Amino acid sequence: MAAPAQHASAQDLYHRMGTALGVKSVRSDADLIHCVEARLPVRTISALIKAGLTENEIYSLIIPRRTLSHRKAKRDPLTREESDRAVRVGRVLALAEGVFGAKSKALSWLRKPKRQFESRPPLELLSTDAGSRAVEEWLYQIDYGIAA
Repeated sequence: MAAPAQHASAQDLYHRMGTALGVKSVRSDADLIHCVEARLPVRTISALIKAGLTENEIYSLIIPRRTLSHRKAKRDPLTREESDRAVRVGRVLALAEGVFGAKSKALSWLRKPKRQFESRPPLELLSTDAGSRAVEEWLYQIDYGIAA
């Protein structure tokens, strides 16, 4: 009999999300809601780059380059919408890292086109809530051994 799969705990997921977003106090969905409503600091973008995203991925998924420059110059936080997109991307990054066991493997999977996503890379789908939900669902299926 095969050993049971080691599924990441919710606390591990929240910790990885907080790290990806550069926020220490993420322990629940309520904390994430608060982060979005309070507006994440612009340093979140640097944290996501440190987590492995490229600047071009940031610009296409979260905030345009020019807008980011203005936010930094004015020392303004991200808007709620930008914060929400950052949390969405951070959540999928954290989930993928938990499923694949390493940041490099997670990023590789997220960047490689997949047949189930019409030959698009999963990372590209994170620009919408519906796309990110599809990617998350597929990651959960992989984690639980359901995906083919």
